[in-house]
Amino acid sequence: MKKTAIVIPVKELNDYIEESLSHIERLDYDKSLLEIIVLPDNGGSLKGKYGLDIKIVPTGHVHPGEKRDRGIKMSEAEIIAFIDDDVFPAAGWLKRAVEIFERSEDIAAVGGPAVTPDNDSFRQKASGLIYESFLGGGGYRYRYAPEPARFVDDYPSCNLLVRKSVLDKIGGFNTEFWPGEDTVICLKIVKELKMKIQYDPEVLVFHHRRNFPDGHLKQVKSYALHRGYFVKRFPETSLKPAYFAPSAFTAYLVLLPFFALFFEGLRLLWFAPLGLYVLLLLLDGIRTKSPLFGPVVMAGIAVNHIYYGIYFIKGLFSRKLKEEKESKGDDK
Repeated sequence: MKKTAIVIPVKELNDYIEESLSHIERLDYDKSLLEIIVLPDNGGSLKGKYGLDIKIVPTGHVHPGEKRDRGIKMSEAEIIAFIDDDVFPAAGWLKRAVEIFERSEDIAAVGGPAVTPDNDSFRQKASGLIYESFLGGGGYRYRYAPEPARFVDDYPSCNLLVRKSVLDKIGGFNTEFWPGEDTVICLKIVKELKMKIQYDPEVLVFHHRRNFPDGHLKQVKSYALHRGYFVKRFPETSLKPAYFAPSAFTAYLVLLPFFALFFEGLRLLWFAPLGLYVLLLLLDGIRTKSPLFGPVVMAGIAVNHIYYGIYFIKGLFSRKLKEEKESKGDDK
């Protein structure tokens, strides 16, 4: 086992952080090797009594990247584990991650799935089902549901563990981007240090979702804007066809009536992709095994793609993206 610090940036102490700490207390790990650093804007006190080394460090109203950097500087632990306040770990989360670090010194960071907990509301679970669906999550659904282990070049900071020595080498997050601060740090790891980020399905946490549609779409908008901008700023990990797919689909929907009207002889050809898309939506709806969730998830996936497609293009053509200063948990 290795000395580990769990760093949790928050806007304010809340019920979610209390829930998270209660699960951290139940980790299958030597508690004498754990320190918990909680970084709210203005301090406060915890309701529960936990058998943990917990430090509450007020930071003022700063962005999550700076909060995490302060947590890094405070700790002498070998491993820094980043989660959000609305995340709580499975019992074997940390033990499994440390086992992976011990395999090879080339592994700089470890991440795992952030699944939707059973105690989320209907609207939160709908958001989670959209993210983990085959059509909605696409090639990134492994971030929301356990899938086979692999190496990755970009991973969300809601469940990301990094060697302290690596963080010291790259200067921590050192960015005001939010969301997207995790993209910056992962790029430094894989491109500058030429080290590896390991995804493993057993490095599992539970992540409370935003309510669908309002909170969910607000989050999608922010992700899309930043990813579109990052295509220009950080093309090494953001210039990927998968990120362009929702914009291509949205453009197809906009142009479909024109092509169908003026190229009647090819009308069947123009509508074929839409027919396939609807079929895939139906399959994802059926996979929910719920007459309540099925229609909501189907509609949500389509809206998700269009919303992401529009704001990705907006981010792509933004000359300078406004850097967020609000501190709140995020999931990708």
